[in-house]
Parts: sequence; structure tokens; C-alpha cells
Amino acid sequence: MDRDGNLIRFAELPKAPPEVLHTDLEQMVKDISEIIMRSLRNRVDFSVPTAGLLSGGMDSSVINYLASEICRERFGNHARLKTFAVGVGESEDIENARIMAKQIDSDHHELIVDLDQLLVVLPEVIYYLESFDPSLVRGSVSNYLISKCAREHGIDLLLSGEGGDEIFCGYIYLKDFPPEELFARQMECIGFLHNNASLRLDRMNHCNSIRVVAPLISGELFRYTLAIPSEYKQKQEGDEKVEKWIFRKAFESVLPGVITQRVKQEFSQGSGSAALLPEHFEEVIGAEDLREAQSKYPLIRSKEELYYFRIFTAHFGDGKAVETVGQWPKL
Repeated sequence: MDRDGNLIRFAELPKAPPEVLHTDLEQMVKDISEIIMRSLRNRVDFSVPTAGLLSGGMDSSVINYLASEICRERFGNHARLKTFAVGVGESEDIENARIMAKQIDSDHHELIVDLDQLLVVLPEVIYYLESFDPSLVRGSVSNYLISKCAREHGIDLLLSGEGGDEIFCGYIYLKDFPPEELFARQMECIGFLHNNASLRLDRMNHCNSIRVVAPLISGELFRYTLAIPSEYKQKQEGDEKVEKWIFRKAFESVLPGVITQRVKQEFSQGSGSAALLPEHFEEVIGAEDLREAQSKYPLIRSKEELYYFRIFTAHFGDGKAVETVGQWPKL
């Protein structure tokens, strides 16, 4: 906005993909790893207590691997990056995070939670999140709890692998589309971020007084990967497509195979909250309650969403606030 109150567009997503830069696989792999390391160095100097969010997925594993290298450069070979993982019981994230923590010899901390702990913090999570979208709330509950845990350990800054799925086309639903349609779907996906997926990272850490840094959310990396052919992002291998193939390729020599070959899971899936919460609300909310709510609010898609919607409207009302909520296309 200028001094006269006129709004001027700051940036916009491209309408068409740029020309392919090149198809030299070795060069792409080298460039990607260098750009991500540069992004990390530009954003983090370890001048404040710093740790990594480690889910054991590809994105967080790459960031924590690189951060541990920088940490040792700064503080000596015996320095150990602090890492934090959260899971409902012995979740897949917990198991894979242990593997990665051992690989990089991090000072690893785990938070194992149960359904009751998730339910207790839901009102607070939805208040800070300002959303009732189920896929977003599920992941945010886990993120809120692990961020709070990190803060209690004296951490001021957390590193996150957020952004890898948007940059490298990692979401499983994108496999349903042919390569020539992938760019349009990727732009659509990025368009959801401002009022959906990015809120989890932003709100759940800041409400615990923690700054979060996501090196994969980098303009340089975004521009570079747009010029990579779609078939390198979602690569056909036999009857299956491998999501984020070029990203996996860039780090397969330094990460355990169980990490580089792990199928993409959203944070709520890997941490275990994605299965537990919907099942709980299926039991505690009746079908008639859902039908009655949907007759007044057609945007409610499930019993779980109804529960979150009630908490949201208790905080913010059912008027204009509801219109600000972005709903992910998949429940």
C-alpha cells in the first residue's frame, strides 16, 4: 500500500512454466543441494538456541542433516544439534525420526502423546490457528505440542522442512494428474498456503514464542525447480509414480534408504493424529447432529469438521470469520 492508500500487487504466481533449464541430472542434483544449503546458511547462524523439528520424512531429514553439518562447523565436531519429534504412541514419525537422529547423532527428544492430550489442547489450537479445516487442525495439534515442548527446553528457533511438498510436488493426490497438468496443479496447491497449510507452521510456533525457519521455502529454490521438467518431480517407475523424485535423488547418498524411500505422509498422518481424531469424532457425534449442522452450514464435510467448527465459532462467531477459512480439497 502506498502513502495514498492504493494497493499495488507485490508478487503473483506464474501463469505458465518457464523454459526447461536443462535435463542434466547430475547438475540438477548438485544445484538443488547447494541452493538448499545456501538458503539454510542465509537464515540460521545459531546465535540463539536452535533445534530442528524432525518427523523422519524426507523434508525434515534433509534440513536437520544440513543443519547438523553447519552446527559442527560452528561449534566443533562434538557439537550435537537438538532435534524434536512427536507422535501418538510409537508412530511412524517417531520410528523414522529415531533412525535419522542416530544417523546425524543429534541430541534427540521425543514427545509421545495420546488422544486425551490432543483433545485437551484443541480449543487453544483452534483459537491460535483460526481455522476448522480437519487436515490442518490434525497436524496443528501435534505441531503445537512439540513446539511447546521445545520452548520448555529453552529453544528460541526451530528448523522445519515445510515447503518441500509444494516445491517438489510431493502431495500424493498430485499423482492422479498427467505431467502436462502438474504445473497448474502445483500453482493451485501453492495458492492454498496463505489460509491453510502455512498457518500450522506459522501460528503453532509463534503462539509458543518460537521463531520458525523453513529453508525449503526459498524464492531461489522455487524458481529453479519450476524450470525442472515435471517428470523429474513425479517420476514414473514401473506402475508407480515416485513423488519428489529429484529431491530424493539429490540426497540419497547421505540419508538412510528408509528415509529416501519413505512414501510421502502429511504431518498428521506420520505423527498418528490423522487416524485417531476422525475415528473419535465418528463415535461421539451423531449422524443427525451432522445433518442438522450441514443444513445450516453446507461447508461442513464431516463429524470431525463439525466439532472443530463449533470450537471455531465459539471463539470467532459464524459470520465473516468463517469466510476467511481455507479448506483443503481432501479430508
